[in-house]
Amino acid sequence: MAKATSKNAKVKDLKASAEAKNWTKVIRAVKSSKSGAYTFKEGIVHKDNIKEYLAQ
Repeated sequence: MAKATSKNAKVKDLKASAEAKNWTKVIRAVKSSKSGAYTFKEGIVHKDNIKEYLAQ
């Protein structure tokens, strides 16, 4: 018989998934000064800090 999931576990999972929606994967292109080729930098950034991350 399958084990029943407790109500507290479901509430905890909902809170965690709601918090995870506030984070975004940002990929930006950075030009190399030596070769002129572009490389890509990835980062996981809170949705409120995206513009600051891209301005770096």
